[in-house]
Amino acid sequence: MYKFLVFYPVFFLITACSLSSTTHQKPIFVEPTDLQNALLGHNIVRENLGLNPFHWSDKMVRYAQEWANHQATTKNCKMQHRPHHEGKFKQVYGENLFWASPKRWSDGKVERQRITLLEVIKAWTDEVVDYDYQHNSCTAGEQCGHYTQIVWRETRAVGCAIALCPDQSQLWVCNYDPPGNYIGERPY
Repeated sequence: MYKFLVFYPVFFLITACSLSSTTHQKPIFVEPTDLQNALLGHNIVRENLGLNPFHWSDKMVRYAQEWANHQATTKNCKMQHRPHHEGKFKQVYGENLFWASPKRWSDGKVERQRITLLEVIKAWTDEVVDYDYQHNSCTAGEQCGHYTQIVWRETRAVGCAIALCPDQSQLWVCNYDPPGNYIGERPY
């Protein structure tokens, strides 16, 4: 079915950075199969529209991990895109963000949610119901920009990463090259 997809061997696991020298955080591991499923999840949506498939980019993974780590260590996983102005963290690629709160139990226990990258991508692609292609707009009060970035015709590469914050929340970041979501342009 996906003869055109080439799954590069992935021998690494993405981990969240240590959040401070006094707080030891257990790293989050993303299994290689989860990364392959993430590529497949993106590409199924693209294939349904007759778009070329993405390839997995280690460069985008590093770029995404850099931002996830920065937000985890300085902003407690605040879901904020890279800035468009000049500087170390200037946005040069397309970006989708996903934040997950921690689980809080009645006995006071706090733990991270078990979320897969495929679930994150599904949440973004589910925005299709709020995208009106004819008017090239989102339903009033709804988001659809995550979806339109995924189906941006000119985009060719994707890479994703995650960071865990001290409060056990998590921030997922996927970056896209070349970027999309240009105002006034249709994604496909």
